[in-house]
Amino acid sequence: MIYPEIYKTEVLAAIDRIDTGRVQQAIEWFREARDASRHIFVCGNGGSASTASHFACDIVKGASYNRDSRFRIMALTDSLATITAYSNDVGYDCVFAEQLKNFAQPGDLVMCISGSGNSPNVLRAIEYANSIGCKTIALTGRDGGKLGPLAQLGIQVAVPHMGRIEDAHMIVCHMIAYHFMENHP
Repeated sequence: MIYPEIYKTEVLAAIDRIDTGRVQQAIEWFREARDASRHIFVCGNGGSASTASHFACDIVKGASYNRDSRFRIMALTDSLATITAYSNDVGYDCVFAEQLKNFAQPGDLVMCISGSGNSPNVLRAIEYANSIGCKTIALTGRDGGKLGPLAQLGIQVAVPHMGRIEDAHMIVCHMIAYHFMENHP
């Protein structure tokens, strides 16, 4: 079998592991946050940072443009100056939690994305969010790492391959975003 067919077969298997009931619960939490004018924050590292940024764009533009109800979402990955200042002056493990300390309030929604579930800065972010009364969602892979059990709602892609985990996380984000983009209230 040629490699693209192998990859396709394996990514389809990863997608089959997505618990759509949990994704539907996330959609409900996003709806509640939008309807209550709550802030939504999303973060991750590497490919997960790109997923967070892409997802925020889909929600800010695609799910909000020309609509009466708009989302207040921010990817904590998008301020390069803030991330590098904290990394250089304090430490990389605090880059997301410190931003949440500036912006998050009880009742807001925080979604952390980590294939391994063990990134210290993402763990600190979800711990802080939980401590102030935010709703928390984790998109994880493999065994969920330390992040999975910390989230109030975990969506785990239990496969070992990071690329396939990242593919499935993007699909979860599109399931959420396109629910709202395709005119579902």
